[in-house]
Amino acid sequence: MIDFRSDTVTMPTEAMRKAMATAEVGDDVYGDDPTVNRLEALAAEMYGFDGALFTSSGTQANLLALMSHCERGDEYICGQQAHNYKFEGGGAAVLGSIQPQPLNNQDDGSILLSDIKGAIKPDDVHFANTRLVSLENTIGGKVLPQSYIAEAQQLAFNHGLKIHLDGARVANAAVAQNIAISEITQYFDSVSICLSKGLCAPVGSILLGDERLIGKARRWRKMLGGGMRQAGILAAAASLAITDQVERLAIDHDNAGYLAEQLSMLTEFRVDLAQVQTNMVFAHVNDGVDISSLAVKLKQSGILISSGSTLRLVTHADISRADIDTFIGELKRYLK
Repeated sequence: MIDFRSDTVTMPTEAMRKAMATAEVGDDVYGDDPTVNRLEALAAEMYGFDGALFTSSGTQANLLALMSHCERGDEYICGQQAHNYKFEGGGAAVLGSIQPQPLNNQDDGSILLSDIKGAIKPDDVHFANTRLVSLENTIGGKVLPQSYIAEAQQLAFNHGLKIHLDGARVANAAVAQNIAISEITQYFDSVSICLSKGLCAPVGSILLGDERLIGKARRWRKMLGGGMRQAGILAAAASLAITDQVERLAIDHDNAGYLAEQLSMLTEFRVDLAQVQTNMVFAHVNDGVDISSLAVKLKQSGILISSGSTLRLVTHADISRADIDTFIGELKRYLK
């Protein structure tokens, strides 16, 4: 199948499969898995943090960060489109008793700093305690500017707040700017990085922070059922994700640009080429196109898309330039 639904569908590389098959393992809940320990130490060193924690998913890593920064009745500020607000089942509120304060995301994915400042609650018994600002990079495939991140960090510091990055696709943000991932992560008190999207690992995310936060997160992880045993089998692939798969993301970005250009030539779709910054293409579908029927027809031809009034197409390691040409050809055939 040619699968444009998400970069979560990537298959582990052959090198990952071999590393998993030969991984040295132990019981990670006891701290005895050497492959997990090496992964966490490597990630902490690469991204400039005291500690790291291997988790089963990005949702879990974000939740652990929120619950480690905030206590019951506290509040975190985020964007209306933030994944940890909109797409993670309300976990912070349900499991952490933490109140989200969502604010409007601008067209570039940022949150106005004036909006963040205005949303910080005074020290008053009527209000939740504002503890944390949470940003996402990339968000909707768009890259937050480094200057904006630095200003957001300064705002948080000036108001006694911590700042978290949902960096599920931070590697894409770094590659798009031709900088190291650590140049982005340096501005945050905690960062979650997903390894099972464009970086091709089969399972897992990394949470980064100082020793206190990681220690607290490790306890929350166990309580939430996230303590894994011989997890080195997964960590072996995760290590290759952060060492071998980052630079390759530039190919995905180039393919997304090519896909956007091809779609823009079809009158049935509208694509803002300037908004295609990494590996995501958003195409507005004209009223005359039955996108649900289109999705069914494409599936019969071995192509998977997510249907909706706005079509999100994601390039990744298992999508080639030839696959895009096949997809465009099938689109033209259906639309005729």
